[in-house]
Amino acid sequence: QVQLTESGGGSVQAGSSLKLSCRINRFTSNSNCVGWFRQPPGKDREGVAVIWTGGSDTSYDDSVKGRFTVSLDYAKTTWYLQMNNLKPEDTAIYYCAADMGRKCDSNWSWWLRYTAFGKGTKVTVSS
Repeated sequence: QVQLTESGGGSVQAGSSLKLSCRINRFTSNSNCVGWFRQPPGKDREGVAVIWTGGSDTSYDDSVKGRFTVSLDYAKTTWYLQMNNLKPEDTAIYYCAADMGRKCDSNWSWWLRYTAFGKGTKVTVSS
């Protein structure tokens, strides 16, 4: 059974940085689309960023481009979300996600395609 464990959330001031980590107990394929979703208070879950485990392809939501960076350490079965210049609108529960056996594509932000999610870590950004 695949298990994802996030860490790294917290409460910060606007303009600060945080780095989230997500470790999966095992990859069942060399080609997986993994990344991050978030759910702001009172809103639907939305895609933030993804990376393909078979290469360096990444995709980002427009709201985080230039501020967030997704990266992967395949040997450690861990991926990361470096969040810089955080804004109050980044406040959300952040979930890591894995779509095993498939590359990331134009539908990467459709959360129903992902077969595993972490339990979530809270990020609060105050102004």
